[in-house]
Amino acid sequence: MSGALRGWILYDQSCGFCARWVPFWGPWLKRQGYGFRPLQDPWVAQQTGLQSEDLLQDIRLITQDGQIVCGADVYRQVLASSRWTRPIALLTRLPLLKQTFDGGYRLFARHRYRVSEACGWTPPGGHVR
Repeated sequence: MSGALRGWILYDQSCGFCARWVPFWGPWLKRQGYGFRPLQDPWVAQQTGLQSEDLLQDIRLITQDGQIVCGADVYRQVLASSRWTRPIALLTRLPLLKQTFDGGYRLFARHRYRVSEACGWTPPGGHVR
């Protein structure tokens, strides 16, 4: 995709995994029409109206039309933006796979700092939250 921005992916910069994942995929995300910013950026709180404790619960996406998408649905929406990854997005919407995908995301989100620490992935600033 070229031209229009589809939205902003908002990630937890204090999570080593998240702080590595988003920049790694950054070129592909940009080609799909997504920008990205840390959830800790003051701009994010202004745009969402959420307090930092609430913001840091999930990855989020602010769409071009201002809709806020969170959690596993961010991955579904981003995956649906490319013809190569669209089949994966469709699979994650099937009833049994949706529950599994959502549960896997929720489990990871709750333990992302532990995963980051176990992998030795420190975020910018050198320490895991």
